Amino acid sequence: MTTFREMLAATKAAITETDPAGAEAAIAEGATLLDVREPDETAQGVVPESVLIVRGNLEAQVESRIPNKDTELVVMCAGGVRSAFAAKTLADLGYTNVASMDGGFNRWKDESRSWVTPKTLDADQRNRYSRHILLPEVGEEGQRKLLDSKVLLLGAGGLGSPAALYLAAAGVGTIGIIDMDVVDESNLQRQILHNLDRIGERKVDSARKTLTAMNPDLEVITFDTRLGADNIMDILPGFDVVIDGADNFPSRYLLNDASVKLGIPVVHGSIFRFEGQITVFDPLAGPTYRDLLPEPPPPELAPSCAEAGVLGVLPGIIGSIQALEAIKVLLDLGDSLRGRLLAFDALEMSFREYKLNIDPDNEVTYANRDLIKITELDGLCQPQMSTAAVA
Repeated sequence: MTTFREMLAATKAAITETDPAGAEAAIAEGATLLDVREPDETAQGVVPESVLIVRGNLEAQVESRIPNKDTELVVMCAGGVRSAFAAKTLADLGYTNVASMDGGFNRWKDESRSWVTPKTLDADQRNRYSRHILLPEVGEEGQRKLLDSKVLLLGAGGLGSPAALYLAAAGVGTIGIIDMDVVDESNLQRQILHNLDRIGERKVDSARKTLTAMNPDLEVITFDTRLGADNIMDILPGFDVVIDGADNFPSRYLLNDASVKLGIPVVHGSIFRFEGQITVFDPLAGPTYRDLLPEPPPPELAPSCAEAGVLGVLPGIIGSIQALEAIKVLLDLGDSLRGRLLAFDALEMSFREYKLNIDPDNEVTYANRDLIKITELDGLCQPQMSTAAVA
């Protein structure tokens, strides 16, 4: 009968091992550190930027968390035993460049290498976000990242309402809201952040009440002001993603130029009558609003929802997709809508996808960020219709 020591010796003979110094050098060159310890162990300390997968979940989760099997991996546990077995398992799964760290986190820490004490979820948070934690692609690590994230909503209206509600429910820790309007009875057909009791109340105050009642983890930062060239560069820095729920050309071009200058992704959404569209403008990795619309169309071609109407449930669909795309950007999940425009027709119940390309003549780019001047787009105050849709 094979003993544990014999099994361990055979496993170590079949894998590559490295020491903490070698692991640190490999990580500096781009290798991924895979920590297979239990949650109570990682709560005591982790190596920054490591991927956490409990050893017992390795086979089920690693292919979704680390899909490229040629990724250089250094596997770490507390002392080097579980990581050795994990390295053998990874090789059996087809991973081609795997090493186990001898001595594990204990030796890493003893040698005074870089480590941090991570934030942990309390019991209430584990219960609240349990369905996220069950997803290998999110897990506790992803949920902590959401709690540390900051999303700015341009508008607390039709698109901002569902987006804000789902971001708050998902546990995005900080939500900023820009809106200078008050709640009107005509808003209630679609703006689900508000209710009859709040007619006449500032929209940002109404939104804060709704969102904080939903999730006590949430910090809501309100900007009861018109977004303009005089304040946008003070508001945007510090936010990870902006959700665009604006309804006019000046705000959208102003947001584009500022977000490009700062390198902040914008999740764009717009609605008009029975149609909507969504895309992600990421100045670091794809086209932006000026690649889609270099110049605004004439105001007479862009009637507002107040003039043309909008089906009340439509912004719920588009705003929810905006929230989903924002979470995907924050967690680097799946394929975002960067470079793709998703158009929705409620009457046909159809989605169509259009490819967006970078316009080589567009000079408002992140590479030219130092030359971008943040100015108002004068003479255009009507709400816009980009391709088929308006917020």
